[in-house]
Amino acid sequence: VQLAESGGGLVQTGGSLRLSCAASARTFSTYVMDWFRQAPGKEREFVAGIWRNGGYTEYADSVKGRFTISRDNARNTVTLQMNSLKAEDTAVYYCAASDSIFPYGRIRDSSLYPYWGQGAQVTVSS
Repeated sequence: VQLAESGGGLVQTGGSLRLSCAASARTFSTYVMDWFRQAPGKEREFVAGIWRNGGYTEYADSVKGRFTISRDNARNTVTLQMNSLKAEDTAVYYCAASDSIFPYGRIRDSSLYPYWGQGAQVTVSS
């Protein structure tokens, strides 16, 4: 599976950005999809995840209520709508895919995701 993010950029505090991730998978609907991010000098962290059929989503506390993850299985895409952006949201954002079998409770576990995009830079200026 090849993943390609798009939509990153520079935005002011309080603004919005929409990240998209296009997947090459023939059976995209069998993949759990996550967004992670890594800020300079920090470890990579979970941002949001969405189950195969889109029926379950999970968010990091730091983005809950501001970010929305969605997917279109017909178009092989997953999207992260980011609103009310803060300076601390500045990071490289990665989409990741997993076709492993695991329970909802492990959706944040990056070790379960073998497929990663190249990353998209999001910079929020204050």
